Amino acid sequence: MNELIRTALAASGNSIEIDADTGRVRVRDEALLRSHGIDALIYLAVFGLPQRQAVARWLIWETAQSLSIRPASIHELYDGRGHDRLPHTFTTPAMNLRAMSYEIARAAFSAAIKGKVGAFIFELSRSEITYTDQRPAEYATAILAAAIKEGYRGPVFLQGDHLQVNAKNYVANTDAELNGLRRLIDECIHAGFYNIELDTSTLTNMSKSMPEEQQHPNVEMCALLSDYVRTHQPPNVVISIGGEIGEMNSHNSDVHDLHAFMDYFKHRIHHHPGLSKLSVRAGTSPGGVVMPDGSVALMTVDFETLYELSTAARREYAMGGVTQHGASTLPLEVLHRFVSAGAIEVHLATAFQNMLFEQLPGALVAEMYDWLFKHAAAERKPTDTDRQFIYKTRRLATGPFKKLMWNITDFEKAEIRREFESYFTRLFEGLGVLNTTDTVASVVSTHPIQRHMSDFSEKSDM
Repeated sequence: MNELIRTALAASGNSIEIDADTGRVRVRDEALLRSHGIDALIYLAVFGLPQRQAVARWLIWETAQSLSIRPASIHELYDGRGHDRLPHTFTTPAMNLRAMSYEIARAAFSAAIKGKVGAFIFELSRSEITYTDQRPAEYATAILAAAIKEGYRGPVFLQGDHLQVNAKNYVANTDAELNGLRRLIDECIHAGFYNIELDTSTLTNMSKSMPEEQQHPNVEMCALLSDYVRTHQPPNVVISIGGEIGEMNSHNSDVHDLHAFMDYFKHRIHHHPGLSKLSVRAGTSPGGVVMPDGSVALMTVDFETLYELSTAARREYAMGGVTQHGASTLPLEVLHRFVSAGAIEVHLATAFQNMLFEQLPGALVAEMYDWLFKHAAAERKPTDTDRQFIYKTRRLATGPFKKLMWNITDFEKAEIRREFESYFTRLFEGLGVLNTTDTVASVVSTHPIQRHMSDFSEKSDM
């Protein structure tokens, strides 16, 4: 056993150990691990030198495996919905944690355990990977560590959100853009993201008059990348793949758009199954629309259109349903309407960010805002008030201030977790995912995937 491993085991309080015969990680004292050992390991995994990061990430992955906490695909759950084998009584929350991922995930797992919630996803988008300074391996490690800390057991759904084609880069250098996306897909899968949302809607050609013509470039690229995912998924894992038709358009999606996409898509893919869901636009705007005083305008959702789209997705294409983005700034009181509309998934990000900035120490927030005025000035529009500018750009401060946020006091962290756990409890109730643990366990397959420490060595950015 090398010195790096010994040091990491000691940091955990020797709550875990390496079996001398098998080389596998096993838990010696779970109470000790949860009390402080996992806190030390996740800190090393995020802020240690590269070699120490690799050891800590490997130990956390293997510890999670030994405790039956395993990254999984939600495909089987959505397939059950698509074939009417499961009740249409919940909408899965997909949650983007842009900062303090370990602490906020702890709050989510705590609420999930108490509410017996099995259907929930942690996700990270292509753009968030950059500005939050969280590569997929780090994010996955933080989520698994949080599950260990809270005593969770079961599948953990990690998702690559908005793995998006940059339209300008695609036109300038198609091969480079596609190779970059393929490398990102590889990185996500390697990290345990067994749910991939492909966003090729940026290629939709709205200059065409017919939906079929508009969607063809989108479909061609989505099919190509879907086949890539299928040929690179791990053994015994059927990755849940999502496509997208409406997020980049200015108008709401309709059934004609869905038909134009899916009727062409099913003839363009070479590897099955196809998509388990399709993202649409039904009235919301990612991040919300911020007013001059910094408040967020009340959004409206066309739930009737959402119902029509989700019904068509299930009945005609056996998908779980459609996904709605940009809903986190809606009042919690209306979330049940996504369930009534048959939405299979709703993506939530900005509300968590807003809550965090409200809970962080005031002096730290002021420092972050000062940083924005100096380093993000190019993002400001001439008509933006200071409050609009801050609201629209403060996500960009999450990466540079990651360590400072991590190092706030234990009391401050506990207060943040308390607020988030309360929010998650209400969120889970509104979306109908309380008491879904048994349903998820009955259909979702998980398999132990053991890794070697070398699998966690420093990777180049993708």
